[in-house]
Amino acid sequence: MNRLFRLRPSSRSSQHQSNHTAAAGRSPSRRFASSLLRIVFAIAVPLAASGVVWADSTDQPNIVFILADDLGYGELGSYGQQKIKTPNLDRLASEGMRFTQHYTGAPVCAPARCVLMTGQNLSHAQIRGNRDSGNGRIYPGQWPITADAVTIAEVLKEAGYVTGAFGKWGLGPSNTSGSPMKQGFDRYYGYNCQRNAHSYYPPFLDSDEREVQINLYPIPGHDRKPDGEVIANDYRAKNYAPDLILAEATKFIDKHKNKPFFLYLPFVEPHVAMQPPQQWLDQYPESWDEENGPYRGENGYLPHPRPRAAYASMISDLDEHVGTILQQLEKHGLSENTLIVFTSDNGPTHGGRDPRFHVGGAACTFFNSTGGLRGFKGSCYEGGIRVPCIVKWPGHIKENSVSELPSYFPDWFVTLCAVAKVDLQTNDLTSNLMLDGINLLPELKSTSTPTRESPMVWDFHNYGGIVAIRDGHWKAIRRNLLKKNPGDWELYNLDTDRDEQHDVAATHPEIIKRLEATYVETRSIEPDFALPIYDKLTRENAN
Repeated sequence: MNRLFRLRPSSRSSQHQSNHTAAAGRSPSRRFASSLLRIVFAIAVPLAASGVVWADSTDQPNIVFILADDLGYGELGSYGQQKIKTPNLDRLASEGMRFTQHYTGAPVCAPARCVLMTGQNLSHAQIRGNRDSGNGRIYPGQWPITADAVTIAEVLKEAGYVTGAFGKWGLGPSNTSGSPMKQGFDRYYGYNCQRNAHSYYPPFLDSDEREVQINLYPIPGHDRKPDGEVIANDYRAKNYAPDLILAEATKFIDKHKNKPFFLYLPFVEPHVAMQPPQQWLDQYPESWDEENGPYRGENGYLPHPRPRAAYASMISDLDEHVGTILQQLEKHGLSENTLIVFTSDNGPTHGGRDPRFHVGGAACTFFNSTGGLRGFKGSCYEGGIRVPCIVKWPGHIKENSVSELPSYFPDWFVTLCAVAKVDLQTNDLTSNLMLDGINLLPELKSTSTPTRESPMVWDFHNYGGIVAIRDGHWKAIRRNLLKKNPGDWELYNLDTDRDEQHDVAATHPEIIKRLEATYVETRSIEPDFALPIYDKLTRENAN
């Protein structure tokens, strides 16, 4: 089975729920249970059934996982973009494999990161939507994963990797169970709270579990300028956070170049507000912004005098930061023994009140940011969840190769464990987990195409409540599940209808029935992210 392990309680106890705001360590009971289950699964589940294939090398390679923020499927040159300059990422694609059907775990930030870190899709994940922790601070951080969550960082750390995360976390405030420092990372620097990341010139960044002031006169991420001249420099301060984050990431490589490391880089670009460096703005034509003029904050976030150029600049700035990481690996002779993954947490930002601009002034229509796919961020149509994905590993992945295999974030937990030679069935941390991914190593190495026996699932609790299921070429989606009048199921054949323009649910009711039944049978209830319609069906199915 592709879902590797199925032992998991159907719901968590009230004591378990309290761990959401507690800075707790690993429970002894789970350790004990894990040891027992390790023996059981080692006997009961053959290794071949798990889909785990080990890397060829006897040495553990370094792993660099780069996650862009709100980068659309069509915003890189290697994915068809004609206007925005992305030379480093285009080079990465030419030196590795480009996935054409890769999906995020969720159409917004926090749940996507939860799926990526834990290997469990949204029907099993602890975080199924964006939600603040609500502890009263100005930037408290998002709803925390619990001490019982097992992240890929924890597993790799136990396997001998040094672990570092630099960028936007979004899975729980410092000094709670969701802190990156309590979820397997030896070093963390960046934005713990997603809302603090609305500004590129914030008051502070988080260094491990301390707030470090970086701007005495910070720029809030939201403002409006209804009239008068809009000046880009009015929305800049002394220290540009992405550069500070990048500097700490390069220090991490310098410090740990002689041992295997896992470097997680959830960079914040191109998420709005748009505050790119002037040198990038100067490289894009002023004529782009003659049509619509300045953005005055009509759709939230900060104004900008040249919004189209600014949006392109954010993506080019991201590309330049990726280039710096590549150079740092080359400088230390690490490129040949490093697996690099680049992808995005969800699709590009959607429209707002003023139809000339997307949220924050982003120019996603002008740049065809979804590459023609339907929907944007917050949607489970393809434009909201299908994302660019590029993987490079010299000597293992063929240069300039392309994969059309449908894949998604849960696959990376299993795949990175295989790369690091972690036996999922005997490892203390993973032996009792239910994981939803398949191992992508055979696809990456072009040796065989892995089979996915369980559908890909999105159980999303924002934007009205959405469930989406992909099984082979079929994609089912149901919207407005948290509203008084939930929508009906829609069904699309992605082989013939990539842009989801022809709903064929009425002519294939048996497919809808099968996919919905599979979803209900395998999902778990998450009390902190209730979906009443399917929570009720899940309970009925369990009984």
